[in-house]
Amino acid sequence: MNILAEKRILVGVTGGIAAYKSVEIVSRLVKAQADVRVLMTEAAQKFVSPLTFGAISGHAPITDLWQLYGGEKIGHVALAHEADLFIIAPLTAHTLARLAQGMADDPITATALSARVPMLLAPAMETNMWDHPATQANLAKLKAWGAAIVGPEAGRLASGATGVGRMSEPEVIVEHARLILGKTGPLSGLRITITAGGTREWVDPVRFMGNRASGKMGVALAEMARDLGAEVNLVYGAMTVPPPMGVALIPAERAEDMLNAVMSLLPETDVLISAAAIADFRPVTTHERKLKKGVGEEIRLERTPDVLRAVGEKRQELGMPRLVAGFAAETNDLIANARAKMAKKNLDMIVANDVTATDAGFGVDTNRVLIITRDGAVDRLPLMSKEDVAFNILHRIRGLLGTPSIGWDPGAGSVLS
Repeated sequence: MNILAEKRILVGVTGGIAAYKSVEIVSRLVKAQADVRVLMTEAAQKFVSPLTFGAISGHAPITDLWQLYGGEKIGHVALAHEADLFIIAPLTAHTLARLAQGMADDPITATALSARVPMLLAPAMETNMWDHPATQANLAKLKAWGAAIVGPEAGRLASGATGVGRMSEPEVIVEHARLILGKTGPLSGLRITITAGGTREWVDPVRFMGNRASGKMGVALAEMARDLGAEVNLVYGAMTVPPPMGVALIPAERAEDMLNAVMSLLPETDVLISAAAIADFRPVTTHERKLKKGVGEEIRLERTPDVLRAVGEKRQELGMPRLVAGFAAETNDLIANARAKMAKKNLDMIVANDVTATDAGFGVDTNRVLIITRDGAVDRLPLMSKEDVAFNILHRIRGLLGTPSIGWDPGAGSVLS
C-alpha cells in the first residue's frame, strides 16, 4: 500500500531560489510511483532548467500558458481536470498574491483556478515579505478557500539574513502530501491509538533497564493508518526512528507513563494496537546519584504495570476500544505462546514474530509475522517490509470490525503493489 502510487500530482515551481529544492520533491514523488507533472513560471526557469524536471519526472514541464498537453489539449485545463493534488513549491509572495486575487496569466495560476483538487502550498520568501500584512491577508484568504500550508521555516535565508521564510524541506512537503491524500481513505472515521518503541526503567541518572525495540514497527503502523485516513495517536517510548508527521504524539518513557497515556486515551479510541516493547520489571528504587561498581547486587526489581491487562479491565466498563491488538515477540513456541498471551490479555488479535531471526523483528526494516485472531485463525505472512506488514495488520483489523477490505487480494499472500 502506497498512498502516492499512481496519483497524478502537479508540482508548480515559481521563481525563488528554493526552486532547487523542488527537484528533490519531484524526485521523491516519482520514487513513490506518483505520476508527476511540473508547471513552471518564467521566473522559475531562471533558477532551474525545465530539462532537469523533465528528466526526473519523465514529462516535459508546462512552461507556457498556451502550451498544448499531449499534443492536442490545453495544458492548464487538462492537467487541472486529471490531478489528484496540486503542490506549489516554492510559492513566492508574488504568486501567492496572484492566487489570492484569482489571476490566471501563467501556467500555475491558470491551472490553480481550474483545479478542484486539494492544494498544498509551500511559501518561501524574505522575512519582511512574509510578515507584510498583504502577504498574511492573501495567505488567510487561500486558507479559507481550503488550501493547506506547509512552512515557511526559520533559518538562514538567501540574502544571508536569518529569519522566517525558508521553504520547508522536500521530505516534509512530501509527508504533507501523503497526509492530504489519505484523509478520505478507507480508515477515515476510525480513531486508532498505537504504542511504539521501548520503555526505560531508570536505575540511576546514568543507567536504565531497557530492550532492543527500535519503534520501527509502531511507526510503520502509525504512518500506514494515517495514510489510510485514520485519526492516529502514537504513544511512544525510546525509538531509533523519528515519529511520523500528521499524528498526535504522546511521549511515554516508562511503563507507568505508557499506562497513564493509554488509559487517558481509551474513551476516544476505537482501536488500540500495542506494538511497544514495555518492560516487565523495574528497579524498586531509582537512585538519585550514580551507583558505584560493586553494588549491582543491591538492585531489587518489581513488576511494572500490565498495560494490556489494565486496558482489558477498563474496556469492560467503557465498551471501548472496539478492538485491541497486541504483539508477541517470542524466541520459541511462537503460536502457543502468542495464543496464551492473547487469552490472558483478552485480545482480539495478536501479531507474533520470532525475534531470534536476523531479518525480522528488532532494529531491521523487514518482518515475518503470524497474525492470530480470537477465532483461532492463523495467517502466516512471508518476509516483507514493516510498511507492508502494517498494511496487512490494518486490513485484518478492518475486517474484524466488519468493514470491507482495503485493496487486499486474499489469494495473493501479500499486499497489492
